[in-house]
Amino acid sequence: MASEEASLRALESLMTEFFHNCTTNERKREIEELLNNFAQQIGAWRFCLYFLSSTRNDYVMMYSLTVFENLINKMWLGVPSQDKMEIRSCLPKLLLAHHKTLPYFIRNKLCKVIVDIGRQDWPMFYHDFFTNILQLIQSPVTTPLGLIMLKTTSEELACPREDLSVARKEELRKLLLDQVQTVLGLLTGILESIWDKHSVTAATPPPSPTSGESGDLLSSLLQSPSAAKLLNQPIPILDTESEYICSLALECLAHLFSWIPLSTSITPSLLTTIFHFARFGCDTRVRKMSSVNGSSQNSVLGQERGRLGVLAMSCINELMSKNCVPMEFEEYLLRMFQQTFYLLQKITKENNAHTVKSRLEELDERVLCWGRQAESYIEKFTDFLRLFVSVHLRRIESYSQFPVVEFLALLFKYTFHQPTHEGYFSCLDIWTLFLDYLTSKIKSRLADKEAVLNRYEDALVLLLTEVLNRIQFRYNQAQLEELDDETLDDDQTEWQRYLRQSLEVVAKVMELLPTHAFSTLFPVLQDNLEVYLGLQQFVVTSGTALEMKIPYVSRTGHRLNITAENDCRRLHCSLRDLSSLLQAVGRLAEYFIGDVFAARFNDALTVVERLVKVTLYGSQIKLYNIETAVPSVLKPDLIDVHAQSLAALQAYAHWLAQFYSEVHRQNPEQFISLVSTALEAITPLISSKVQEKLLLSACHLLVSLATTVRPVFLISIPAVQKVFNRITDTSAQRLPDKAQVLVCRALSNVLLLPWPNLPESEQQWAVRSTNHASLISALTREYRQLKSNAILPQRKVQLEDTKVIIHQTLSVLEDIVESISGESTKSRQICYQSLQESVQVSLALFPAFIHQSDVTDEMLSFFLTLFQGLRVQMGVPFTEQIIQTFLNMFTREQLAESILHEGSTGCRVVEKFLKILQVVVQEPGQVFKPFLPSVISLCMEQVYPIIAERSSPDVKAELFELLFRVLHHNWRYFFKSSVLASVQRGVAEEQMENEAQFSAIMQAFGQSFLQPDIHLFKQNLFYLETLNTKQKLYHKKIFRTTMLFQFVNVLLQVLVHKSHDLLQEEIGIATYNMASVDFDGFYSAFLPEFLASCDGVDSNQKNVLGRNFKMDRDLPSFTQNVHRLVNDLRYYRLCNDSLPPGTVKL
Repeated sequence: MASEEASLRALESLMTEFFHNCTTNERKREIEELLNNFAQQIGAWRFCLYFLSSTRNDYVMMYSLTVFENLINKMWLGVPSQDKMEIRSCLPKLLLAHHKTLPYFIRNKLCKVIVDIGRQDWPMFYHDFFTNILQLIQSPVTTPLGLIMLKTTSEELACPREDLSVARKEELRKLLLDQVQTVLGLLTGILESIWDKHSVTAATPPPSPTSGESGDLLSSLLQSPSAAKLLNQPIPILDTESEYICSLALECLAHLFSWIPLSTSITPSLLTTIFHFARFGCDTRVRKMSSVNGSSQNSVLGQERGRLGVLAMSCINELMSKNCVPMEFEEYLLRMFQQTFYLLQKITKENNAHTVKSRLEELDERVLCWGRQAESYIEKFTDFLRLFVSVHLRRIESYSQFPVVEFLALLFKYTFHQPTHEGYFSCLDIWTLFLDYLTSKIKSRLADKEAVLNRYEDALVLLLTEVLNRIQFRYNQAQLEELDDETLDDDQTEWQRYLRQSLEVVAKVMELLPTHAFSTLFPVLQDNLEVYLGLQQFVVTSGTALEMKIPYVSRTGHRLNITAENDCRRLHCSLRDLSSLLQAVGRLAEYFIGDVFAARFNDALTVVERLVKVTLYGSQIKLYNIETAVPSVLKPDLIDVHAQSLAALQAYAHWLAQFYSEVHRQNPEQFISLVSTALEAITPLISSKVQEKLLLSACHLLVSLATTVRPVFLISIPAVQKVFNRITDTSAQRLPDKAQVLVCRALSNVLLLPWPNLPESEQQWAVRSTNHASLISALTREYRQLKSNAILPQRKVQLEDTKVIIHQTLSVLEDIVESISGESTKSRQICYQSLQESVQVSLALFPAFIHQSDVTDEMLSFFLTLFQGLRVQMGVPFTEQIIQTFLNMFTREQLAESILHEGSTGCRVVEKFLKILQVVVQEPGQVFKPFLPSVISLCMEQVYPIIAERSSPDVKAELFELLFRVLHHNWRYFFKSSVLASVQRGVAEEQMENEAQFSAIMQAFGQSFLQPDIHLFKQNLFYLETLNTKQKLYHKKIFRTTMLFQFVNVLLQVLVHKSHDLLQEEIGIATYNMASVDFDGFYSAFLPEFLASCDGVDSNQKNVLGRNFKMDRDLPSFTQNVHRLVNDLRYYRLCNDSLPPGTVKL
């Protein structure tokens, strides 16, 4: 090697060149290779030690530390002990000498390298590692450095990575736990002394609105005047150095709390000190002072102090997140809550200088913590409240000295003064958790229901009123207008999410306090309905408008004569509110049915009558087609209100069904009137000229009336007959696809579904069957005519037309079949009779379109739905014909074409074909058993070879599900269990049949575990475990003797390679279930063989691995042994890879 000085200059020059923006990628690769080679040389660390002490170049220092890091973490075992001693001695000296001048990231990296040595050598070879850290902390000059070392030690040693053996990990944790009490005492001392020192020297500030408040709530929370007084001391003003030390100490505490158990080591004085610092976050005076003085230094000071508050809340939240609380710690916990709610009271206190919202806005400023994403005090505080309600409320509520109702009052204030939408959403989540807690508490203690509700009633009513106000433009226009209602995120806009979360809270309150909730909501709805219903008087015809020479009016239709800008704005707000309130009323429908139907009947009837009236009104005066002064705003509003009124009415379909069953025998006039009027509102909207949003709402309501309510008189209502005529009239313009499918489903269900409350003899099946046949015949007329031309070659235009007919018809038929698949046999019989000809046409067309994967896809979807819903009605001969046709069409060549060359559509076709076969092989009885050999042959000889080696997951999941169904539902095809044999031997010795096919299937499962697709791995492991649970797969002789340990071997290798780490637990359990079939064989034969076959470890290490695998036979111990074996095997390989070549191991 060259001299150290020359090497340093060369390295500096290389580093500068590497990071220069003119250096090419190729040259960068050359430099990288050069640097890697240098780092691999024995003794390179000596040069790096010289570089570190002699250079000011950041890149060179970082590179040198990376060389040390690599040496310690990957090659330490092979470093001579003399060299190790030198490194252990030199690096800490270097850190001590230069820690004040080094850039922070170099200093932190050097700390990490020293901690890495401790991780390997403490306490045996580096006995003063931890005492050195404690000494650094105790010496005022090096306190910050000691705290950085302590935090790094906590991070690297408490939860070390896998490059240590399990025994060493356990040893390190124990060593650290022994130090916890000392460390916590030191940190408490540091924080207390800084607080006390600055409290004494701080000048007494003038009385301010935020200091010296104690109030009734505070004394009830803290139970002791001295504690209240302590928390009311003025906050000291810290110098920069003290700020820095406190923030490091709090960061250490937060990390320590993440892994140490709750115990008495966490003393009351430490908790009180942390709360003192949490007050920094909710004190706005410093921030105000910095803005008044305007200096950047003051501004930074404000940021730092805010940061101390955020860090203190992080410590509190770490403690809060632990669900397992020892008895002796519960009192501490109560004290923590009391102190935190003092802070909450401070944050939400009204005074002249601040509104609550402006204070929260200031506290929501983000401050950088730990060099990670900036966090705000408010975010941390909200996290605390969430943890309190979700983890500890049930524990704390029973303490008489904890005032839960007052806490809710503070949470209420905190929620409704949130400065951001996200903050508000987070608070609504907390209320949802609280309401869920209350609901489950009441369900488990029904006797105390009234007492519990009385305690919280006022809080819940207040919450409900305020949440309702927040969704209304009348009260909250400025905020609501900021919400985005166009960009979709997770299938909903920001506005939809806001409304949905608010309505969930309303619904949960409704569940607890139905009468209050209804009497709060309904009058608000009523007010907005009056405005909407009053619009009729402002509707004028076009003629009048023309005389008035208003330029934007067309010659036809009607116009809304509201033109003043202010009036239009008020109308816009009222319509938006009405739309939201209609959604709220719809969301509450479930609380009027079931056991409470009679008790809440009048309220529900009032709602439904209003909704029916509103929907009819909208359809009659055609507000959706009216012209307005601001069409871009008011027209969508009017359409939305109309659509929401239909959707709200649809939500009450189950209530209408219950109403029908209660009154069908005596005076059903009121019910008939409601349903007939609703249909009058729906019919005019079923037209291709109506906007799709409104059209679909009308269709969905029609479907609900036909499917859920099912009144016997539906078919005879003129409005419904009008829809029948509209749909079966070929000259009428077809509705958009979605609407067409929904209307056809509704009409089909009117004829197919049994009428409730009537005996079989009064169902009029004969007439309904004829009508249904006519309906389907009209809907499939064009489709059935395709059969005659199917064989002829078609021109491109003609082919596209044919495809449209196929798509339109099959989407309707598939939906009709799907909607009755769970209904009575009679309904399905009639349905199949009507469809029979179309099904035969589909089968005849199938071969003609086998190369058009988009058409094949739709046809197979239709056949899959038929098999799932109507296979009994189709009968055995025809079903056999369909399956045989498919098996003939899907040759090896056709499958290869579909999977390999037609992309996702081709794969979908094959997947649907396999799904059809899944339905077939699940069928009980002997009918389809003759198909089993050809299904298995298709899977294993045709599909599997095509997909086995492909990395793409397409088709695989469906294929393995089919193989699983073959085994699960046809076990006796492989294992013939002889009753006589079981009686004679006392054990069922099963005869094996079709052994070759069984072995091939099992081999395919085994192969799938060697592939990277984690979803397939999880699915197939689940299938094997299910077969073992249900059929004792692992116990079968063929599996036990020829496959069992192959599978165990594969699963262990997967764990060792960490390729499917997310499934560690599932793999561990499956390994146990397999090994438990033959524990003796596992311990005496398999484990030694497995270890013997492991490369990268020597015989001594293999012996240690074998010895450490205890012969436990219970699941938890066994899986722990498996994970220990895997961890230590990886660790030994890592160690052995790091040894220099030629090392002799004894």
